[in-house]
Amino acid sequence: MKLGINGLGRIGKLSLWNHVSRKHFSEIIVNIGRDVGKNLEDLVASIERDSTYGRLGSYLYGHRGGRVIEELNEADGSMLINGVPVKVLREFRDPKDIGWRNYEAKLVVDTTGVFNDPTTDAGASRGALRGHLESGAAKVLLSAPFKIKSKGIEMPDDAVTTVMGINDDDYIPSQHNLISAASCTTTCLSYMIKPLIESIGAENLLSASMVTVHAATGSQQVLDRLPGAGAADLRKNRSILNNIILTTTGAAKALALVIPEMKSIGFIAESVRIPTSTGSLIVLVINIQDEPGQPTQREFLNSLYRDFAGANPYLVYSEKQNVSSDIIGVPVAAAVIEGSETHTRTASISVNLAKTELTAEAESTLEVPVTQAVIYGWYDNELGSYTNMLGDLTIKVAESMV
Repeated sequence: MKLGINGLGRIGKLSLWNHVSRKHFSEIIVNIGRDVGKNLEDLVASIERDSTYGRLGSYLYGHRGGRVIEELNEADGSMLINGVPVKVLREFRDPKDIGWRNYEAKLVVDTTGVFNDPTTDAGASRGALRGHLESGAAKVLLSAPFKIKSKGIEMPDDAVTTVMGINDDDYIPSQHNLISAASCTTTCLSYMIKPLIESIGAENLLSASMVTVHAATGSQQVLDRLPGAGAADLRKNRSILNNIILTTTGAAKALALVIPEMKSIGFIAESVRIPTSTGSLIVLVINIQDEPGQPTQREFLNSLYRDFAGANPYLVYSEKQNVSSDIIGVPVAAAVIEGSETHTRTASISVNLAKTELTAEAESTLEVPVTQAVIYGWYDNELGSYTNMLGDLTIKVAESMV
């Protein structure tokens, strides 16, 4: 089977690295829809070198790895990368015009971050995710959460959001043609939440909040620039090199698609961008209703993650006192739980029944034992966590198509 990759940004480029390492696909067709530099050699220079992860040869073979890109053909944009045939398309940006059927690429991963609405018609003037299907693809994976722009429109029946190891069984090959791999933050968060729900129960999780201390992304500015007309968030135009920047995250909405039990839990998700290239951290705060006289202890929570990590390769439990650079490149780790920093505090909460829908004849307050827990989860938001897991999902979908 041949694989199509649309876009060669951070996730597109690292997905290419990932798949030339795996050698699962017989050929990879990469669409960038424009010329790069003066010739194909300039494009190759961008592919084989990375400011965060070093050289492609070193990624594949360690310090002895040399150049692994050869047999360049300027005319048709072809090359061999680690022995895998790769063809680069440089003509069309609109998915419906790419012509995947001409290259027998029935499976496509869209990494552009532009075409995220599964309800937009394939013929939309600015392009659409469904354009890949019209162009010849049978299945399309999206390396971002779905975003339905029009209010009141439900998720189409042929679209599904999955995280490997959490709900990838929700993907039904005969039904789903558009598959979102959620986001790096949702992926990490799902691995922090799932063990709690399975062991404690969603009904005992009163509320939760998270902040992701997130590395910079390509949408941010290197230096300050003027905001566009009508811009509501002026911080998006400030330099990521010089600032800690408050922003938003769609992790809460996407998490409910991956773990439906979250719909019953009051949940808030926030994001802070910091001037690092990758390596991010989720700080999860959760309020747990305890049994009387049985407070939730720190060691109990750590044991949940330790046991879950032992059964699931995508979760890592650690007490090594990591810093963010220690997480970069950690392979196939959706989340690295920093067990040494798990904290709990139990108190008896007084609930004023007069302010509830309940009525109380004898007493006006109710004492409820509640533990507030703080849990830390690291993740390499580019190659180590998200791209590796996206690669696993891509192969799972490919195998379902055979």
